[in-house]
Formats: sequence, C-alpha cells, structure tokens
Amino acid sequence: MLIDNDDKNLVEKTISSESVFDGVLLHVKKDEVELPNGHKSVREWIKHPGASAIIPLLPDNQIILVRQFRYPVGKVTLEVPAGKLDIVGEDPIECAKRELSEETGYTAGKLWKLTTIATTVGFSNEYIHLYAASDLTPGKIHPDSDEFINVVKIPLTAAVKMVESGKIFDAKSAISILLLAKQVFLKK
Repeated sequence: MLIDNDDKNLVEKTISSESVFDGVLLHVKKDEVELPNGHKSVREWIKHPGASAIIPLLPDNQIILVRQFRYPVGKVTLEVPAGKLDIVGEDPIECAKRELSEETGYTAGKLWKLTTIATTVGFSNEYIHLYAASDLTPGKIHPDSDEFINVVKIPLTAAVKMVESGKIFDAKSAISILLLAKQVFLKK
C-alpha cells in the first residue's frame, strides 16, 4: 500500500470481514471499517485474482485486437487480448503470453511491460498488468470453451482515434493503445 506520511489521516482500518458471495471469478466481501475520525462504516468490495492484457504490434504498426460480447455492458467490444491470472502467484507475463496465444494464435519474440493499472479502486482490488508484444509469429487461435472471439487487425493510429471517439471504451484497451502509440510515435 502506498501511503505518504501526509496521508496517514486517510487510512481506514478493517474491523471485520465477511464473505457475501464466492463465485468462479469474483468474491464479494463486506467489511466493517473504522474511519480516520473513529466512526464506523461498511465497505463492500470485490476480491479479484488479477489479470494481464497484451497488445500485439505488427511491423506495419497495425495492432491485433479481439471483438467479443461482454454481458455486463450488453455490447460487443473491441479489446486487447486479456485474461485473469489462473493460479495464485502466476507470473503476469506468463498469463499475457497465454492470452496472446489463446485469443490471437500469435506468439511473441519480444514482450515488454507498459504499466499496471487498478481497474476500479472504489469497489475492487483488481490489478491488470499491461504488456506489448512484437516480433510476432502467427498460429491458430484456441480460446477457452466459453469465449467467442473475432480477431481484428487495425492500424494503431485508427485505434487511437477510436479511443478518442469512445468506440474503444474498455479501460485496459484504451490505456494500452495510448501508451503503445506514445512509445511507437515518439521513436520517429
């Protein structure tokens, strides 16, 4: 936890924690906390195992994205390949490699970390590790049995415009696209 000495007056202390729901992916918790002023409050939050995402970059500055239906928002989205960490302690880069192969069929000769983001700090502890990949070798996609994906190649410049216009609105994808574009176009 990153706490500056000036922020110690903001920290809440857990008094008790209760599991409300334990699902396949999400675990809903209800905690009683002591606030900095000594009062008590309730915090409902989602415990998540974490995830990795990877943005594949082709030599012609096209990127590979996936289209899939996302039930919670009721829409088909355009996203970078991503998935949850499957086992406790899994190396996020291994997860990124696995998702790249499963969702696009590609393997990467070069991978690098873009950043790590906390997706929704107000109600979840999910962190997503964002990577980029290049020196790609094509292969056959092999998504999980409950994943239905269309693979799309798009120029990085077009993807940036889609983020700016709201056509790409998934947070991990928008951040990955913008960070990769900054790296690619600042090199020139």
